Amino acid sequence: MKIKLRSKSKFIPVNVPKIFNQEKINVKKCLDEGWISSEGKYVKKFEQTFSKYNKRIYGIAVSSGTAALEISMKSLNLRKGDEIIIPSFSIISTALCVIKLGLKPILVDSDLKTWNMDSAQVIKKITKKTKAIIITHIYGFPVDMKMILKVAKAKNIKIIEDSAEMIGQTYFKRKCGSFGDLSTFSFYANKHITTGEGGMILTNNKKLYEKCKSLRNLCFRIGVNRFNHDDIGWNYRMTNLQAAIGCGQLQNIYWILKRKREIGRRYISILNKCNKIYIQPYKLNYSKNIFWVFGILLKKNINISRDQIIKRLYNYNIQTRNFFHPMHKQKIFQKMKLFSKKQKFLNAEYLSKYGFYLPSGLGITNKEIDFVGKTLVKILEN
Repeated sequence: MKIKLRSKSKFIPVNVPKIFNQEKINVKKCLDEGWISSEGKYVKKFEQTFSKYNKRIYGIAVSSGTAALEISMKSLNLRKGDEIIIPSFSIISTALCVIKLGLKPILVDSDLKTWNMDSAQVIKKITKKTKAIIITHIYGFPVDMKMILKVAKAKNIKIIEDSAEMIGQTYFKRKCGSFGDLSTFSFYANKHITTGEGGMILTNNKKLYEKCKSLRNLCFRIGVNRFNHDDIGWNYRMTNLQAAIGCGQLQNIYWILKRKREIGRRYISILNKCNKIYIQPYKLNYSKNIFWVFGILLKKNINISRDQIIKRLYNYNIQTRNFFHPMHKQKIFQKMKLFSKKQKFLNAEYLSKYGFYLPSGLGITNKEIDFVGKTLVKILEN
């Protein structure tokens, strides 16, 4: 089927963020008052309000979700060679925070229903060398983590809960980001709330809080010679300007979550009768889908490839994005011989090969959703 470029149609990006008026007011105050770096009232305010929203005691605002993971991992003071369980199907940051510290990443495969790390495999991969698990919530549903948390507590294994894609999501009515010894978030432009770039670490542990706060600020010393360092940290600070945006965004979190689920339901109503794809349900027994992105997983027996579909959608001025590339298939990790070639993670490979997501940012209109959904159906049915 040949589809001609609809040159007159508006380009629909995979994500358009929603900026409210309060963010503009806050940023103007920063500029007028001159507090534009990491000093200023909005950083502390954002840490406090975001912590409170997620039912945590302490918050540490940082420069990105990746920075949040790296700081969290280092704060645990683990030894080289200690094992950290992570999903193969994830963004590369999940593995980088482990590798950079000389720790050993242990991969688990995905659950095809939720696309998250397989909880049963996590339990099976635990050994005496396991010191931490990065519970990584992917796309729409949280990891079914009840048993992971129970076993981790019994074996004194630390939990870093990566909730970058789950702002506002719940697991059995409790906020994602409230389960980990340390929980991390991202405020990149495609997240539910954004600061452009940015991240946050949440914890209830005062010692971990103090350690993380020091690590994000080059480990400057307090009360003595600040330039005589006793540990290696980073400049991973969030600016007051970014935090000002975050404070404004957080005020609208309930509207944001409602709209994301409206977007998901609208796509489902268009696509749920298409027998060539798998789309996630609206809800499971422990959670309602938050639709960080609206994912499409092709069935294997159809006569068109994922890349062909993406190309044809682009011919209609519709941008899409591939699913994550598995860690065990990353070129750099293969070059490093980080994972054995004998290891198979078939579900992660399937998701990576057959999965992509549609435009679903907060700036998308219902008219655009209908156009995207119906265009995809047209491509699949021809």
